[in-house]
Amino acid sequence: MTGVGTVYLVGAGPGDPGLISLKGLQCLSRADLVLYDGLVNPLLLRHTPAMAERTSRKASPLGPAMSQQEINERLIEAARQGKTVVRLKGGDPYIFGRGSEEALALAEAGIPFEVVPGITAATAAGAYVGFSLTHRDCASAVAFITGHEHPAPDKERIDYDVLAAFPGTLVFYMGLHRLKDIVQALLDGGKAPETPSAVVSSATLPQQRIVTAPLRDLPAVVDEAGALPPSLIVIGECVRMREKLQWFERLPLFGKRIGITRPESQADATIQRVIE
Repeated sequence: MTGVGTVYLVGAGPGDPGLISLKGLQCLSRADLVLYDGLVNPLLLRHTPAMAERTSRKASPLGPAMSQQEINERLIEAARQGKTVVRLKGGDPYIFGRGSEEALALAEAGIPFEVVPGITAATAAGAYVGFSLTHRDCASAVAFITGHEHPAPDKERIDYDVLAAFPGTLVFYMGLHRLKDIVQALLDGGKAPETPSAVVSSATLPQQRIVTAPLRDLPAVVDEAGALPPSLIVIGECVRMREKLQWFERLPLFGKRIGITRPESQADATIQRVIE
């Protein structure tokens, strides 16, 4: 390896490893180093010969906590060593994934980079749960909103009065821990208390779980159900469509655990046949 390597910011998709793009797989196949975040399905690492390092804001048995600054520095360091680096991020790098912060750090350091889009959690959840986020009869628009705003007091705040009047579907990312506050702000802004609403956890995965309720009741129902992150909050008439459009949970093996009695190196083909 000579010169400066390239960093590929690759969207891994929402969880189901089959939802990564073909270009994303191609990047993995030629990587020297993969830095992957905590929301990435580890099955995707089977597609790369590279060394893989997990990055997470919280420490775990898989590795120590890493700050965003440390991640940026690791990307730059590896590229300057001439390595082809894949930064594998859950969902889409540029939708609440801090991918643009990493791209800016690379640009300022003179490191070449490319961005490979991924399927973001909201669109995947809509498809797998049975919510059509837009529909000409009930939702002419969709808004993606962070439930975890920038902590600095001088940063722009979300205007919940505007969101309450929004003519379509609202999808909040990373908002489960603030569900009560979000719902109350929308109700205070004039959102109808009976608006269909849902919390979707682990979308596209076998442990996918959905809790539905009128907006005013959603926090209590979610608390009782014990929903866990990663979760999305979906608010709008599209939630009613689930009764007719759900398909994933009707698959014969949904929610089941299956043991594959083969060595890991031989298991991929069997896993794929079971999935299909």
